[in-house]
Amino acid sequence: MRILFIGGTGNLSSDCAELLNSRGHEVVLLTRGRSSVPPQYRAVVVDRKDAAAMRSALSGVSPDVVINFLGYEPADVQLDHALFAGRVRQYVFISTAAAYVKPAPRLPITEETPLGNQFWDYAQKKKQCENWLREQWHAARFPLTIVRPSHTYSPRWFPNPVSSSGYTLAARLEAGKPVFVPGDGENPWTLTATSDFAVGVAGLVGNDKAIGEAFHITSDEALTWNQIYAETAAALAVNSPRIMKIPVEFICQQCPRLIGTLKGDKANPAIFDNAKIKRFVPDFQCRKPFRIGIRESVEWFRRHPERKVANPEADAEFDRVAVAWLAQGGR
Repeated sequence: MRILFIGGTGNLSSDCAELLNSRGHEVVLLTRGRSSVPPQYRAVVVDRKDAAAMRSALSGVSPDVVINFLGYEPADVQLDHALFAGRVRQYVFISTAAAYVKPAPRLPITEETPLGNQFWDYAQKKKQCENWLREQWHAARFPLTIVRPSHTYSPRWFPNPVSSSGYTLAARLEAGKPVFVPGDGENPWTLTATSDFAVGVAGLVGNDKAIGEAFHITSDEALTWNQIYAETAAALAVNSPRIMKIPVEFICQQCPRLIGTLKGDKANPAIFDNAKIKRFVPDFQCRKPFRIGIRESVEWFRRHPERKVANPEADAEFDRVAVAWLAQGGR
């Protein structure tokens, strides 16, 4: 099949493209041209917000399946519908598990858990996209499949509640700078390796039984934030990490940007029932526990020392919260 990725070079999509290519599919990546495209893929460089440019750039592509990793608001998927309705076998929309109600009314979270995150506009817009696309499925059988990843990391990530991409958390741990977990750090949280996520996505692509269905694709392993940080410190060979346990409300007061990512996501228990994806994709199984995945991250950055730099904004947020907490007598 010819598979068009809207996106394809990011954290979530890179392993998906690689796996589908290895299975013999023709992979086409639609990008803005800011990231290099591996030579085994065909590249379409265009601004995906420009409807006329999109029509022109895709005129000779004729994909069988479209996977949209960059749909963040209804206008994005409405344009896709205008371009691909009646022309593709399947349209896969990458949504988010953050769209579920937070906190979840019960655990584990299933695909029947209601959507409706009141804290995070990103998740709210993803829900709006899902709702609009479902209307097209019900009205005219637009061949929709919805995928909801949760916190999914590649070897270029160090998962944490502030900003997981890049080396920020690792740099702070190695330098002896304080980092924090939300609350007491004991809420269970699910981290999924992108290589495992890709197996689930690849099994849904071209799967006619998946049309009209929604799936989350996550690991069955749930760790507390305390365990996640302990594994990260061990992988970095940091013996005495400075980890503060700080109330969620205090963190959000100091950094309002984190209201969505904490109250709307990472400060809530997140344990998922993956029975549905396993029924539809029998070979889906998360084979990489976090203790292995985080060591792969350490090794990747050791091979790319030029990338071992902290994100200034995330670094400043860690500092802002830590300084304020210490100022009021916290530790």
